[in-house]
Amino acid sequence: MTLLTVDMSAAIAFYRALGFPLLYGGPEAAFTSFRVGAGYLNLQLEPAGSVRQEPWGRVVFRVDDVDAMYRRALAAGFTPETSPADASWGERYFHLRDPSGHELSFARPLTQR
Repeated sequence: MTLLTVDMSAAIAFYRALGFPLLYGGPEAAFTSFRVGAGYLNLQLEPAGSVRQEPWGRVVFRVDDVDAMYRRALAAGFTPETSPADASWGERYFHLRDPSGHELSFARPLTQR
């Protein structure tokens, strides 16, 4: 998946603080990639002043331990929009926005299927 950002340096610091391994690019790059499980999270630099058009969705990252990721986000100084909770649809999750305003959900199934 590729997300747009107007501040590559802030976006990289955010995802690195959450433990995403940097594979390519960096604060001065126009394109940066992180490893996410078996896939990738790409960041693409947009010119300053670019406006994201509404509506926008949510990116869901599957994690082994939602509460540990939540604590990591807090320890990094981030302010999640929700606390970890068990949802009626069978997931434990919490929400957090990245520096560009993208809504992220960190989740895991409540039961293994």
